[in-house]
Amino acid sequence: MTASLPNPATPEPDDNHQVVVRVFALTDVGRTRDHNEDSFVVAELTEPQAVTFHASLPKATAMTGGQHGLLFMVADGMGGAASGELASSMASESILESVRRRWPASVKQLDAESFASVLRDATEQANSRIHQHSRDFPEHRGMGTTATIAGLWGDRLYLAQVGDSRAYVIRKGKAIQITKDQSLMQRLVEAGELTEAEAESSERRNIILQALGPDAHVTVDLTFQQLRRGDTLIICSDGLSGLVRGEEIARLANAERDVEQLCHRLVDRANELGGPDNITVIAAQFDGDGLLPATDRDEIGHKPFPLAGTLAEEERASRTKPPPFKSDPTPAMGIPQIVRGTLEDEFARARAAEEERYTTPEDELIDERKKRAQPIMAMLVVLVVVVAVVTIWQLVT
Repeated sequence: MTASLPNPATPEPDDNHQVVVRVFALTDVGRTRDHNEDSFVVAELTEPQAVTFHASLPKATAMTGGQHGLLFMVADGMGGAASGELASSMASESILESVRRRWPASVKQLDAESFASVLRDATEQANSRIHQHSRDFPEHRGMGTTATIAGLWGDRLYLAQVGDSRAYVIRKGKAIQITKDQSLMQRLVEAGELTEAEAESSERRNIILQALGPDAHVTVDLTFQQLRRGDTLIICSDGLSGLVRGEEIARLANAERDVEQLCHRLVDRANELGGPDNITVIAAQFDGDGLLPATDRDEIGHKPFPLAGTLAEEERASRTKPPPFKSDPTPAMGIPQIVRGTLEDEFARARAAEEERYTTPEDELIDERKKRAQPIMAMLVVLVVVVAVVTIWQLVT
């Protein structure tokens, strides 16, 4: 797909400098689920409908983004039965509708801050709609969805993140995660409580800090990334990122330059590894003379966009405890659970779970012997006390 986009410093599109985007998206139910709760959006913000992808369509489709830009989004629903599917589809439809309505019609000047504000506000509005729906219909109580939204305007990506779906940029053969998981395991790793390897194998890795829908308020993690010629963007649900590591995603992307085939290979690989969850992926390659070539001086990674009401600004203003944890009731692996509590509570629970996981048979044998010895030790203590009391009484009398 081809999009003709402006430079951020120039409000009007420049036909002489294009950003060429080739994009494909794919979603798969996986090997164990009986229905798909994921959804995705690929859209040109000047067109009335999102782009659809079918095997019967040609691989290359042209799009012109102009000064409006493009939108890419992956949502991973949770709530079981139809609730998760409904939540992710509501998020996708609401965010696309809101961004189209408010950008650029509602802004007097086209600039980066205005575009980022529209993404933030659209995400918050989607949360309100899903939350209100769950209140109006008790059978959907607790429904929610992750959301990773990437808006392309000019030569930059602006990302709004809620939950643990991910976005990577593949540059010079390496996959760099440009979103940060809003999950318990991410917090434990950052706090030095767990290593990344321990977090990846933990049974509690499905616990997320927030999602669209469960609570009336959500704080969006708003970030940005300067694109370079040759970059590949991967946005995916944890049905992919929970199984296929970034190194392998980069290897597959470097070996397969066709974005349609790349999506199929990524989904196939997740299924080869068990496919315990729904799998959704968007792959977009960026080229054209509207982008500069990559250099070793380029900064890439999780880069907060300074805007009021976002996660980075809220944490900077006050170092309060994070909101209660919420667990995806349809996790990729492990027993579904809802967990709420303070960060300290979760540290203790997670550490206890990890220590139990690494208990050796010798440790278990020692523990068992200690348990058997406890009644005997108690009797000995009682006997010593009785003898002491009798001795004292005899001395006194």
